[in-house]
Amino acid sequence: MSQQYYEPKDLQDFPNITEYAPEPGKKFFEYYAQATQAGLLTEREKALIALAVATVRHCPYCIDAYTNKCLSLGVSSDEMMEAVHVGAAMTAGDVLAHATQVRKIIKKKEM
Repeated sequence: MSQQYYEPKDLQDFPNITEYAPEPGKKFFEYYAQATQAGLLTEREKALIALAVATVRHCPYCIDAYTNKCLSLGVSSDEMMEAVHVGAAMTAGDVLAHATQVRKIIKKKEM
């Protein structure tokens, strides 16, 4: 099968998500712009955070967008991969923390 479910060209269509819901779409883009612009954190720091979240959330569009954003801001490949590893470690930690539920059930059944 040569066709992919996620097509890179679809990323260009993202601004059109307002097509059937213009007011919520407008509010989303206002929020998105404010949240991702420089503030207490630099635009560069926020781009690295976004890249880590994109990989954790498995969004190919966001991975594409934020890898390119990071490159445009002078972020090195090593820095990007370090951010991705932070995301991976946080995900692993989250999964393991939820194993507390497994342990609680086991201990309750062993009583």
